Amino acid sequence: MHVTLDSIRAAAARIEGRIIRTPLLMSKTLSDITGAEVWVKFENFQFTAAFKERGALNKLLLLTEAERRNGVIAMSAGNHAQGVAYHASRLNIPATIVMPLGTPFTKVEHTRKHGARVVLHGDNLSEATTFAYQLKDREGLTFVHPYDDADVISGQGTIGIEMLEDAPQLETLVVPIGGGGLIGGIAVAARAMKNDIEVVGVQTRMFPSMHAELAGKEPGPLCGGQTIAEGIAVKQAGRLGFEIAKELVRDVLIVDEDDLEQAITLFCNVEKTVAEGAGAAGLAALLAHPQRFSGKKVGIVLCGGNIDSRLLASVLTRALVREKRIVSLRIIGDDRPGLLAVVSKVIGDLGGNILEVAHNRLALDVPAKGAEFDILMETRDSRHTQEIIDALVAAGYPPRTI
Repeated sequence: MHVTLDSIRAAAARIEGRIIRTPLLMSKTLSDITGAEVWVKFENFQFTAAFKERGALNKLLLLTEAERRNGVIAMSAGNHAQGVAYHASRLNIPATIVMPLGTPFTKVEHTRKHGARVVLHGDNLSEATTFAYQLKDREGLTFVHPYDDADVISGQGTIGIEMLEDAPQLETLVVPIGGGGLIGGIAVAARAMKNDIEVVGVQTRMFPSMHAELAGKEPGPLCGGQTIAEGIAVKQAGRLGFEIAKELVRDVLIVDEDDLEQAITLFCNVEKTVAEGAGAAGLAALLAHPQRFSGKKVGIVLCGGNIDSRLLASVLTRALVREKRIVSLRIIGDDRPGLLAVVSKVIGDLGGNILEVAHNRLALDVPAKGAEFDILMETRDSRHTQEIIDALVAAGYPPRTI
């Protein structure tokens, strides 16, 4: 079966009322920041906080009665696992999810809570996939592939229909690429509904698999590393998605980790919403390549919001460091009573907030009668930080940022 506008429309009718028709909203602030007219499709509003529910549900609804009785199996360490498990449970279909041994405990538990049998096997996704297919054959299960399946791709394509129904004036759609199922479905729908619309993909510099393959290069050797966008860290796209992209996708842009972190931060601070790394990739592309989208009406897909809370906290804190709103200063002075009080008063009088102080008398680059302070402080912005540094210099305690 091929993916067509008809297959996507059929999927839309099939899943209607069973998934959330997520809002598509224009963001004035993100538009001002990027120079484009930015429309955000909030797929993180789905029950499992990701778009994967659409394709999984469409596939499940197309199973025969015998296939439903026997059950399904999927391999996933993330959003696809939860999408399959959740909707299989609602349809009373037994579901088995194979996950690599190193899958975070919270993801395993969330999948189990949806009623799926979770099998941990293999040190990586490749080994887990091989085992999942073995288990499928052994137990007579139906495999629900995360992206290389026409029914799954048709389900994901319903996003494209909704975006153009809600904002037909859109000129460009920017879509994250992992296995290619999301961009494949959206590209088929959007280009069939509006032939002159351009569809642009986004990948990380660590996993530029589709970008490389479309350029005629072998993707595998170029992929690897710890990316914050693990949801699109795929070494080779699915064949169906690749064939669609080759025909319908204008180009694939590359973003760096800093771009992804900035995009996550902006979604949190501007839109007051949570985006995982892969979910923020569309916005990251606008930040990294502003000239590419300047003045255009651009729709981006916030495709998922499942980010570990500690990682989110780290990203937001790192953003404060980049903006010099949290800064660490090293001050060397005389080791005498009241020195820290004097420095603290200078900082406090100017409205700085001291978060931590480390006092070191034993560093060999400090005079024997001296003392070294590392002060971590919070300020309003980089200008405020500089005001405090200038005041410390004037008081005779010139700091060094570390």
